[in-house]
Amino acid sequence: MKIVGFAYINGQTEMVLKGDSSLLNNRKPMFIPDWTHDLRFTPCIVLRVCRLGKNIAARFSNRYYDAIAPGADFVAHDVLTEARDKGCSWLRATAFDYSLAVGEFDTNTTDMVHTWSLAHSDETETPFHSDELVISPEEAIHRVSKIMTIRQGDLIYIHKKIDARTICTNEILRATANQEEKLYCKIK
Repeated sequence: MKIVGFAYINGQTEMVLKGDSSLLNNRKPMFIPDWTHDLRFTPCIVLRVCRLGKNIAARFSNRYYDAIAPGADFVAHDVLTEARDKGCSWLRATAFDYSLAVGEFDTNTTDMVHTWSLAHSDETETPFHSDELVISPEEAIHRVSKIMTIRQGDLIYIHKKIDARTICTNEILRATANQEEKLYCKIK
């Protein structure tokens, strides 16, 4: 299984690869790594690939995913900043174990993209619309499939166009769709 993402890093949309150990399943706690002092998260959507494909045209991309879930992508911002300043790889800041929390998948992919809400601690929920993504799901599948073959079970995540938010111990991330909780993640 591959986990490929699109994030807004260093002023541009970047493709990010994560290992399968980066996956944090719904309702599991996120333990802040002891090597970072500035953990942040960005809300995202996660597409579940349902068929094999290579070099897929964007207009056919909707045929290659069958479910979508809310997600939270965690980034060690202090490590990212240090890597950027030194001109080093920023993979350690983005691809560490359990750095992508993925909620419950929903096969209603049309409505799901348009109706999410995300709550961070005691904040009120904010809507999550597809036009707020750094790249469209169709373009994401197209770009990934130009570089590598996508297979059933692969995950593709796409960030929302917002700055990453700082996260602290004992906070809870929740995402809902159609008044149903789809993601719950406690930070420890």
